[in-house]
Amino acid sequence: MAAVPIVLDYYYCCSLPQQWQVITLLLVLVPLLSLLLATRRRSSRKGRRLQLPPGPARVPILGNLHQLGALPHQSLRDLSRRHGPAMLLRLGSVPTLVVSSPAAAREVMKARDADCCSRPDTAGARRLSYEHKDVAFAPYSDYWRAMRKLFVVEFLSARRVQASRYAREAQVDKLIARLGAAAKVIQLEDHIFALMDGVIGTVAFGNIYGTEQFAHKKHFHDVLDEAMSAKAGFSAEDYFPNAAGRLVDRITGAAARRERVFRDLDAFFDVIIDQHLDPAASNKVDQHGPPDLIDAFVALMQERSSSSSSLAFTRDHIKGLLSNVFTASVDTSSVTMVWAMAELIRRPAMLRKVQEEIRATVGADKARVHHDDMPKLRYLKMVVKETLRLHPAVPLLLPRETLRHVTICGYDVPAKTRVLVNAWAIGRDPATWDNPDEFDPDRFEGNDVDFNGTHFELVPFGAGRRMCPGMAMGVATTEFTLANLLYCFDWALPEGMSADDVSMEEAGGLTVHKKTPLLLVPTRYKHCQQ
Repeated sequence: MAAVPIVLDYYYCCSLPQQWQVITLLLVLVPLLSLLLATRRRSSRKGRRLQLPPGPARVPILGNLHQLGALPHQSLRDLSRRHGPAMLLRLGSVPTLVVSSPAAAREVMKARDADCCSRPDTAGARRLSYEHKDVAFAPYSDYWRAMRKLFVVEFLSARRVQASRYAREAQVDKLIARLGAAAKVIQLEDHIFALMDGVIGTVAFGNIYGTEQFAHKKHFHDVLDEAMSAKAGFSAEDYFPNAAGRLVDRITGAAARRERVFRDLDAFFDVIIDQHLDPAASNKVDQHGPPDLIDAFVALMQERSSSSSSLAFTRDHIKGLLSNVFTASVDTSSVTMVWAMAELIRRPAMLRKVQEEIRATVGADKARVHHDDMPKLRYLKMVVKETLRLHPAVPLLLPRETLRHVTICGYDVPAKTRVLVNAWAIGRDPATWDNPDEFDPDRFEGNDVDFNGTHFELVPFGAGRRMCPGMAMGVATTEFTLANLLYCFDWALPEGMSADDVSMEEAGGLTVHKKTPLLLVPTRYKHCQQ
């Protein structure tokens, strides 16, 4: 714009006709210069945007969706080996950053955590969380921070985990009794799922959950399975968040299925909340132990409704949090225990080593492992840690979304970019782990790497603001249950099967489990008699 003053100086020295010529020139020159400056600014921004992470070539409309495969965490690991640990894809119309190394994960979940801590708005999670009135799938906001604090205090604090011991002990006793009376060959997944369902259900709903009075329990199991499937299943709207995506979901029936699951889940939660609101209908078995989770939530709802609190807490808030309790707790801990038993049964020497540690610690005068024994079981804890390294229950964690433009690994990542952390690939990174595909708990002997969110070589629960708040309760239940399974029973494969016959093939969606059931033969240990 430096030319404009020169033109104005000339203007004041000119005759009237010449001044009109100058005015005409200015009318052309000023917009032209403004356009040139704007173009330079856009070009500069475009140059910065072009510093995007590398990624595979895309096809029209689908982008890279066709490259995900049946097991996306494996497909994305293979792609990252060619394109790098910070890789940009376009899944449908959604730009997606995939990080597959400890260094890249550290940038996303620590160095740039404040910029990468929101959640994308996906159709299944939105509906089944009551329009994001939960903790796991809610976008980052003041509301989310308040709800997370409430959820942790009422359900996941160290005090609550300690107080839930009664539920773990009772359900483990039932599991031992069932296995002792079971047929020769058992399908372990069924028994483990029943235990986890009992633990979480008792903590959430009270002691009535484990009795025949809880008439809705079987139906709830079916609804819970459907809800997990709906959250993990393909929805066109998740990748094409527009009218076209919504139309495809209606045509394919995905939207109708999602709505049906929501109605079933909602009706179940309404019955349970009504029982807690009406003392005459609660019919609790006893009043031992702390109040259950819904007791605490109902009390809070009643308190907030009669006060001037700025943070509302309604039935829908209770339901949204309950959907997290079950879909995030029961399935994840169950699959971890099954993977651990599958790895051990394939390695008899390792199985003997962990059993000898447990039985030597417990002694011969106890019917089962007690919580006081757990801190002494170092090798068992290494087994669990190695299982979480090789088989993280949620291999891609829950997706994040950038709140603003951010730089990751030297690349520009625009706002509203979806971020996937491939915890499965990070746990098998050959640059970090020796023989990364081998199950070897001894690798943690003298190694302080842990899954508490401070070591990015091992992130099965994530890290940063969106780290899984249920880690403490999940690990406590997993370790305690495994310790009792290994103490109370000797384990063998069915007759005619060898270790090589145990398939470790994966299947699943949001959580990844064994594709084929784990069939085992339990024999009661002589000192474990109830």
